[in-house]
Amino acid sequence: MPDFTTFSVLFFTRNLKRNTTDLSIYARITVNGKCSEMSLKRKTSVNEWDNSKGRLRGNTPQIKKLNSYLDQVYSQLLDTHKKLLEKDSLITAAKIKASYLGLDEDHKTLKDIISYHNIKMKDVLKWGTLKNYYTTARYLEEFLRSEKNTDNIFLKYINYQFITEFEMFLRGYRPKKHRKTCGTNGTMKHLERLQKLLNLAVKLEWLEKNPFKNYSLKFETSERQFLTERELEKLSHTYFKSESLERVKDMFLFACYSGLPYIDLKELTNDKIVKGMDGKDWIYTKRKKTQQAVKIPLLCSAKVILKKYRDNNVNNENKVFPVISNQKINKYLKEIMQSVGIRKKITFHSARHTFATTVTLSNGVPIETVSKILGHSKLSTTQIYARVLENKLSSDIGKLDQIFEERRKISGN
Repeated sequence: MPDFTTFSVLFFTRNLKRNTTDLSIYARITVNGKCSEMSLKRKTSVNEWDNSKGRLRGNTPQIKKLNSYLDQVYSQLLDTHKKLLEKDSLITAAKIKASYLGLDEDHKTLKDIISYHNIKMKDVLKWGTLKNYYTTARYLEEFLRSEKNTDNIFLKYINYQFITEFEMFLRGYRPKKHRKTCGTNGTMKHLERLQKLLNLAVKLEWLEKNPFKNYSLKFETSERQFLTERELEKLSHTYFKSESLERVKDMFLFACYSGLPYIDLKELTNDKIVKGMDGKDWIYTKRKKTQQAVKIPLLCSAKVILKKYRDNNVNNENKVFPVISNQKINKYLKEIMQSVGIRKKITFHSARHTFATTVTLSNGVPIETVSKILGHSKLSTTQIYARVLENKLSSDIGKLDQIFEERRKISGN
């Protein structure tokens, strides 16, 4: 424990420059005979101040309010002194003042936790994920600048109100570039990243509790687009004269028949296609996103496409497909879908939904098997992709109806 310290707080006044009737109120913190003073940004008249009591005299509502504020400051300074004592640290008047004002080294800011997170996670998170944190940080900076008239904020001042105000800012903010404003799910993703940053601050003991405790993230369930069996068949039998469109179509179809996401298809090399124990072709790879190992038995439709690109060599890297950027692929896909008359908002990731829904689950492949092929660590993740198509639903209910009919015949009813 630190040596015994003497501690006191005194409120006093000073004359305002060029004003003989008003006084400015100060607080003097004294520890072991050494003091530190700070202005409380409040003023009173000469006639109202009582030097002996260090308070205002009178019973008007304004005087009562100001005296109540001084009592509050006194109580907070006592509490600050107590917390510093509990930390077994050297107590000084200057340190109490700094801690009270939030200027001491123990009070971290929002920028501190953002910087700490991005440095520590640089080699842990994938670039796409880290880039999203940079975007959230830019939104926070803009929010602080435009709504709070500051460029930073102490973590201890982030509360429920801050979160809800940031949410409203995200929903209404219109960027200078021609981009859409954040929808509900986009807004929730930014708040989710802020929540994770504050959770990290709690773990680092930079923050006592996470202000998200009473806040609930509310995502909207989005309708995930995929191709039906008829649409998949139609696309498979369409040939494009444009080499670029034909290549993108083939890559999309290969993803539909293998379940590979864009980034894993981009990194797919010929050495990852091997013969399995059954003597058939398999893809042995690792998910870029989760580092989860996946083994995918190749369907005949996928092998046909694979054979078409077997001898392709991109930049001497032995890549299976000459993959272009995801943005460019989605642009071509939009053109492809319009050409074949598919009026759905299809992106390259829709191929993964198509594999899970149309190619596997609707054809009776157990969801556990589909989960393994997709490289999911949790079955609940696969259930997001799972859909009960109308024809499958009709078929299953038809079989159930047939069972009941046979039972009725046996019972004679």
